Amino acid sequence: MKKQFAVMALLLLAMNSFNASAQFGKKINLGKALQAGKDAVQAITLSDADIAAMSREYMVWMDEHNPLTKPETEYGKRLEKLTGNIKEVDGMKLNFGVYEVVDVNAFACGDGSVRICAGLMDIMTDDEVMAVIGHEIGHVVNTDSKDAMKNAYLRSAVKNAAGATNEKVAKLTESELGAMAEALAGAQYSQKQENAADDYGVEFCVKNNIDPHAMAKSLTKLSELSSGAAESSYVQRMFSSHPDTAKRIQRATAKADSYTKK
Repeated sequence: MKKQFAVMALLLLAMNSFNASAQFGKKINLGKALQAGKDAVQAITLSDADIAAMSREYMVWMDEHNPLTKPETEYGKRLEKLTGNIKEVDGMKLNFGVYEVVDVNAFACGDGSVRICAGLMDIMTDDEVMAVIGHEIGHVVNTDSKDAMKNAYLRSAVKNAAGATNEKVAKLTESELGAMAEALAGAQYSQKQENAADDYGVEFCVKNNIDPHAMAKSLTKLSELSSGAAESSYVQRMFSSHPDTAKRIQRATAKADSYTKK
């Protein structure tokens, strides 16, 4: 039986993300982090290098806390069939993995890591899975994920911290990584960001010889799932702030049509 997601995540899908019925394995306890001022936490400037390092730490933590499927499993073989020929996007090297959890979720991180939950693979066709992957990669290419990571760090590792050390970003502790995962689980992208990621998802399909209408089909499927889903779920976070879901589907369909009718 599949385990539940030990932590969030869309970062980012993210399309702002799926079934978050998963619970954290232990209570999050934030330790000391950074404080830019004596009496109040101020904004910390994070460089691209800081974000990249943070993303790598985060993915190591995620892979340690969630069951990655083996290459010889059904999910592993399907993932290889779908993504085996996709090594990089826009100069960013990619690595793929499947978490054997029930969550309907997927996300991509700034270090090029793409993770798909088994629950999503169970309900999506191959083309729809690839459209979702393209959408998530779009959030990374468009820097949405980098911004989400920065905001999650400031919310989780800084907001409740006491006792400043300096303004240099230190290596994240176990509790800080867990808290950041929790913050990322609640992250939401704007309508503009989602539209741009939808566009990227369609274009990703076209570039990889996949039905470009798979983006609209995956959105339709997620929209149907959102009714009755928990408020913390990926589909609820994805659609609750975007009541005009039908417009997104129509928009993705129109973009796909622009390719197929040429």
